Amino acid sequence: MSDLVSLPATTRTRGPLPRALLVGLFIVGLQLVIALMTLVWTPYDPSALAGQRLEAPSLIHLAGTDRLGRDLFTLIMIGARIALTVGCGAILIGGLIGVTIGLAAAFAARTLDDVFAAGLDILIAFPTLLIAMLIVASSDGASLWTATLAIGVANSAIVARLTRILGKRVLALDYITAARISGSSWLSIVFRHVLPNIWPTLMVNLALQFGLAVIAEASLSYLGLGTPPPNASWGRLLQEAQATVQTAPLGAIAPGLALVALVIGINLLADGLRDLSDPARRSA
Repeated sequence: MSDLVSLPATTRTRGPLPRALLVGLFIVGLQLVIALMTLVWTPYDPSALAGQRLEAPSLIHLAGTDRLGRDLFTLIMIGARIALTVGCGAILIGGLIGVTIGLAAAFAARTLDDVFAAGLDILIAFPTLLIAMLIVASSDGASLWTATLAIGVANSAIVARLTRILGKRVLALDYITAARISGSSWLSIVFRHVLPNIWPTLMVNLALQFGLAVIAEASLSYLGLGTPPPNASWGRLLQEAQATVQTAPLGAIAPGLALVALVIGINLLADGLRDLSDPARRSA
């Protein structure tokens, strides 16, 4: 429990940054730059036929063209923007819902806390992708917002359970009892004591959830439940390329590599954040 207490800033920042953090920042930062670039410029119009069908890579088309003749490199750039948008949105939604529910369970009475715990265990028992599919299928139609909301809600149960566990550990510490006796409000205890102590662990978990959200978005798009055309989601590119994977394998390999690279970068970023918040791991 004592390792939950915030360490001084000088202790947390002493020494070089973890290599995993630097590599993760480079990979994710590169894809973020590409995603932001698509807001103002792309090599070709993503919906235009830029060449012949299934052209091989060349100086004109760096990754070739797809089965419709669209520039594949342009579509992959657009896919990076969609993946990062859904990932950020899902983490924001899941974090807000999960942290709120988790803190409510941590402060609740024993009976109500047991109800919260049982409900979270039931939700976590269902696969995230299945919950997201049910939410998307029950909505008016597939869209970027629907996919983001569905993934965020599906991931919120994991965040809520972790917040509840960490919050209860902090609330059991002596200085929290002293703060209660001194007349501090519950809101003050949450923002001055609980959140600062659990935030490092939550941040690592949210980074991991980001990678899962990116994979979930690609899976939904592959199944036709994600971002609709003409948006070039990596999952949709993989689905469209499966018919020509033997004659033009790059159509499936390129978006697959982009997806794998982003998820690896996010996982390295999460590992680096964990090492940065744990001096014992950094020294090891």
